[in-house]
Amino acid sequence: MVNTETARTIVGLIGNVISFGLFASPIPTIVKICKHKSVEEFKADPYVATVLNCMMWSFYGMPFVHPDSFLVVTINGTGLIIELIYVSIFFIYSTGPKRRRIVIALLIEVIFMAIVIFCTLRFAHTTKDRSMIIGLLCIVFNIIMYTSPLTVMRMVIKTKSVKYMPFYLSLANFCNGVVWAIYALLKFDPYILFPNGLGALSGLIQLILYATYYKSTNWDEESNKEVQLTNN
Repeated sequence: MVNTETARTIVGLIGNVISFGLFASPIPTIVKICKHKSVEEFKADPYVATVLNCMMWSFYGMPFVHPDSFLVVTINGTGLIIELIYVSIFFIYSTGPKRRRIVIALLIEVIFMAIVIFCTLRFAHTTKDRSMIIGLLCIVFNIIMYTSPLTVMRMVIKTKSVKYMPFYLSLANFCNGVVWAIYALLKFDPYILFPNGLGALSGLIQLILYATYYKSTNWDEESNKEVQLTNN
């Protein structure tokens, strides 16, 4: 019979694979930017935000913060590298003002992260206290990230169309949330469980909306409407 620690490792490895797929999902967009040598209407904001999220979770998984969380570090460390590549490409193909915003945002994130690391290591002397501080911060940032699909879901309900809500991305988000929630339950970790439980719920709602409005979707609708809708 598989013990809890082995089961947790297996689930964590599955979570790494699914999360890697999510990190890799913007590749078609990045390829398009490189091909056109312009960021066009695409925004770097989600990628810049994910950089901070990955840094925070990577720090959370360190043995001197939250022991036995190596698989949290591996996927978020990988995600950090991937997101930095995306941000670098945005920087290369952006104009002056957009480049300045990217640099300023990254500087703020690095300074914020440095302050968090210093304060945590300086004033929190046990892994329990460090886990609580960083875990709560991770929850806050994850909640902010998980609220981003709300705009798309509102658009789906308003237009009764799922054309601009990718099914496989919604499915991957749901699976990712479920797998990491199970990982957190196997060795109870509320800081991983809570945000990923919300992520699973968000993905489930998206899948329900997809099933509800799939038949009413006009798949021949003009593609330029996507830009108009996403800018609301």
